[in-house]
Amino acid sequence: MATTIYNQISANKLKTWIIILLFIVLFVAFALVAGYALDYGLSLVGIALIISGIMTFISYYNSDKIVLSMAHAKLADKAAFRTLYTTVENLSIGSGLPIPKVYVIEDPSPNAFATGRDPKHAAVAATTGLLAKLNKQELEGVIAHELSHIGNYDIRVMGVVAILVGSIAILADIFIRSLWFSGGRSDRRSGGNAIFLIIGLVFAILAPIAATIIQLAISRKREFLADASGALLTRYPEGLASALSKIASDPHKLKHANKATAHFYIENPDKADVKGTHGNWLTNLFSTHPPVADRIKILRAM
Repeated sequence: MATTIYNQISANKLKTWIIILLFIVLFVAFALVAGYALDYGLSLVGIALIISGIMTFISYYNSDKIVLSMAHAKLADKAAFRTLYTTVENLSIGSGLPIPKVYVIEDPSPNAFATGRDPKHAAVAATTGLLAKLNKQELEGVIAHELSHIGNYDIRVMGVVAILVGSIAILADIFIRSLWFSGGRSDRRSGGNAIFLIIGLVFAILAPIAATIIQLAISRKREFLADASGALLTRYPEGLASALSKIASDPHKLKHANKATAHFYIENPDKADVKGTHGNWLTNLFSTHPPVADRIKILRAM
């Protein structure tokens, strides 16, 4: 089992970093094309990087508070939620991670997520529905999955990716607005600039869509990685597989679910994947999570 799990972990890490590299290439290429199309040259690349840096700094120190607030998560009372606390503590010790803060969300929909910029500043949140509907092995599988997100620095990776997505969207907006307000400079749109202008327009339309697709692809890869890492931690893949089956088949929709935080949860909180399989390849392309059926199949093959 261990060999299969280690192979799964290595493969997902490699695929994730390859996708991130493609993301950075897309961002730089768009900035270069936009810069030359608007006669700003490399200066637009610098502006875009500065904006990205500011957004990264703000996100780095505040994303966990924002996510917990949006989820309506409250610090869990240790006496009232002793089983949850014990599970988090035991698995944290077993994984060598600092014990994260533990939060509870009052909601009948079974779900959970982890957040925080690094293992020393992390939190795990679980819904009351999850605690009521899972047995001990299933809860351990879910918590191990979330601790794996922390240990693998998935929240930091997804934060960087979110900044890149936002930067590309801002860059596209700057490009379109610059064209609108500089319409009188059409005499300069000739030769090489005209070619860059056409390419820039294509980028402005397609780059934000491509960026979102890449972001979702990375999110799905990180879920596979956390599944494999979590199974390695508990040495019992069936616990997580069974938990995922229960979570996906539960009819309750998370009350405070939204698209901005959907990728944090162990499974899509808006219940778009209730039956465990996505309808078609297009739906899967724009999904924050892999099909539950695929995740369960991989876990049970470990």
